[in-house]
Amino acid sequence: MIPDIVPIDTYMKILTVPQSQIRIMFRSCPKKLPGKLILAHYVWAFLSSCQESGPACNESAPWKLTKGEETVKELLSGNEAIARGAYEYGVRLASAYPGTPSTEILEYIGERYPEIVAGWAPNEKVAVEVAAGASYGGSRALAAMKHVGLNVAADPFMTLSYTGVNGGFVIVVCDDPAMHSSQNEQDTRNYAKFGKVPCLEPSDSQEAKDFIGESLRISEDFDTPVIFRSSTRISHSMSLVELGERKEGPRELGLKKDAVKYVMLPAMARRKHPIVEERLRNLATFAETFPFNRVIMGDDSIGVITSGVAFQYAREAMPNASFLKLGMVWPLPEKMVRDFASRVKRLIVIEELDPFLEEAIRLMGIKVEGKNLTGLCGELSPEQVEIILTGKSSAKSIGGIDLELPMRPPNMCPGCPHRATFTALKKNKVYVAGDIGCYTLGALPPLGMLDNCLCMGAGIGISSGLARSLGESAKGKAVAVIGDSTFFHSGMTPLLELAYNGGHATVVIVDNRITAMTGAQHHPGTGFTLREEPTIAVDMEKLCASFGLRRVRTVNPYKIRELEKVVKEELEAPEPSVIISRAPCALLKSGRILPDKPLRIKQDVCTGCKTCINTGCPALEFVKIDVPEPGKKRKGYSRINAALCVGCGTCFEVCKFDAIEEAS
Repeated sequence: MIPDIVPIDTYMKILTVPQSQIRIMFRSCPKKLPGKLILAHYVWAFLSSCQESGPACNESAPWKLTKGEETVKELLSGNEAIARGAYEYGVRLASAYPGTPSTEILEYIGERYPEIVAGWAPNEKVAVEVAAGASYGGSRALAAMKHVGLNVAADPFMTLSYTGVNGGFVIVVCDDPAMHSSQNEQDTRNYAKFGKVPCLEPSDSQEAKDFIGESLRISEDFDTPVIFRSSTRISHSMSLVELGERKEGPRELGLKKDAVKYVMLPAMARRKHPIVEERLRNLATFAETFPFNRVIMGDDSIGVITSGVAFQYAREAMPNASFLKLGMVWPLPEKMVRDFASRVKRLIVIEELDPFLEEAIRLMGIKVEGKNLTGLCGELSPEQVEIILTGKSSAKSIGGIDLELPMRPPNMCPGCPHRATFTALKKNKVYVAGDIGCYTLGALPPLGMLDNCLCMGAGIGISSGLARSLGESAKGKAVAVIGDSTFFHSGMTPLLELAYNGGHATVVIVDNRITAMTGAQHHPGTGFTLREEPTIAVDMEKLCASFGLRRVRTVNPYKIRELEKVVKEELEAPEPSVIISRAPCALLKSGRILPDKPLRIKQDVCTGCKTCINTGCPALEFVKIDVPEPGKKRKGYSRINAALCVGCGTCFEVCKFDAIEEAS
C-alpha cells in the first residue's frame, strides 16, 4: 500500500539530491502511485536524470536499483524489511500466526530465507513460546503478530520479562490504527510499559530492517525480550532499503540447565522482580545515547516529539520545525526530552492512538500539547498533521466526479461456502455467536446472521454461556459459528468446556481448508507447512469426538437443503453437537470442487421474489421493471453476472420456481 503523500524524509537519507528536487518529483505525480514497480521506476528515472553514475533498472527485479552487478538499494515494504532484518541479523527461528497487518512478515521469511527455521503456529501464544524455546537455546528468535495477538500471547510475554533470554528475542507487533481489519484499536506501547520491556518503533522500511538488529542486540545486552512496534502504514508502505549480508548471532547454541533463571517458582520470581526494575532503569540510561533517538533542530518556535509514521507526517508538514524523533519509545530518554523541551517555545507530541508519550512527558512535569490537537481515535494523515501544526492544508483537489455510485460494502466472494452455510442457518432463525474470519461478514445484510463477535475463539464459549444460563428459552437457538483456522487457534478449549459442562448449543465449524481472511495461509488442518512441505492434517471429526461429543456431523454446505435438515436435527438434540460445514475456499486452486461454470436465470420464469438476491452473492443482480408487465405482479427480476458466477449452486438450491439453470 502506497501512502497518499510519500514522506520525503524517507528518501532524504538515501538519495544525494536536493530535497526541493525530490519534493517536486513526487508532487508532480498526477495520480497516487499504484505499486512497487511504478514507484521504483519514478525513483530510478529521477536518479538517472540527476546523477552521472545513477543506478540502472534491474530487469529481472525492477524494484531493485543496481550499480553494475551489485544491488545498491531495494524497494521494500515495512514487512519485507522486517523479514530482511531477521535474515541479516542472524535470526535462526521465526514463528507467527497470520493477522493483518503482520501476515507478510513470516510469508517473506518462508519464501526468501531458507536459513531461518520458520512456521505458522496455531496461535500467537504458541508462537511466542516456540520462539522463547529457540532463544533459551542461544538462537536469535522472532515472533510476529498483529496487535490483538499480543493479548493471546500476554501470558508467556509477561513472565518472559522475568526469565529474560539467551539468544536475542524480538516480538514484532503490528498495530492497526483506524481498524482497517481489526476488532479494536489498542496501542501496543502500553504492553511495553506493562511488561517492563523496551519498545522500538521504526518510521520507514530502512529503520524497520535496522531496528530488528537493534532489538536483537538490546535483547542480548539487557537480557530482555524486546517489542518491535509497527503499524499498518509502516508495514504496508514502501521505501528503499540498503541490503547487507547475514551475520549469525553471538551466543553459543545448546541445551544449558539454569533453573534459577528459567523456572519461575515464587521464590525465584521474587528475586527476579528487582532485577527487572534495575534493568528498566539501565535501559532508560541507554535510551539517552541510543542513536535512533535523535534531535533535529530547526525553528525553535515549535518542537515536535514523535515516532513511527507520525514522524514522517510531521516532518512533511513542517520541515523547518525542531524534532525529537524517538526510535525507542519505551523507556523514554528523560534527560533528552527535558533538554529538547527547554530549547523550544512550544512543545507538541504527534502520536497515533493513546497519549503514551504525552502522558510520560507530563509526568516529568513538562508542559506539552498532544491529544487536545490530534484526538484519541483513528490514524493520522499528512494533511491532518499539517492542519494541526500550521493551521492550513497545502493539498490541492484535482476535482470530483459528478456521479452517484452505489455503496460497495465488503462481501463474501462469489461461491464462498460460508454464504451457503448462513443461508441454511437463516431458515432456522437461530442466534449466532460468531468469530473472527471471512464469515464475520455474515453479520451484514442481506444475510444478517451473526449476532455477536468478540474475539478469536469466543463464539463457542458465548453460545455455551447463553445455552446454560437461559435454559429452555435458548434451546434450539444457541449456535456458534467458527472457522477452521480459528478453531485450531482458540476454539478447541471452549469446545472442550461445552462438552464437559454440557448445554443445548450447536457449534458449526465452517471448514474452508485454509486461513482465508489473511490471504490463504496453511494451518494444522491443511496438511502443509508454511513452505508447502507435506505434514499432518488434523482430523477434525476425530478431534471433536475425542472431547466426548457424541454428535459430530460433516456436510457439504452447497447442498443447502441437506444442510438445513442437519441443522434442524442438531438444534433439536438434547446435548451439545458439532456440524462441520466443509468446502474449500472459493479462491483456492487446489482441492477445488466448484464447477466454474456460470448459471443463468430464466427471466420469463423468475418471479422477482429476491430469495436468491438475499443470499448476498455479488454475482446476482436485480433488474427493476419500470413499466408493469401484463399479467405479472413482479417489480423486477434477478440476473446472474456470468463474469462473476462460479456455479456454486447456492441460488439454485434456494430458488422455489425452477428459474435457474446452467448457462449455455
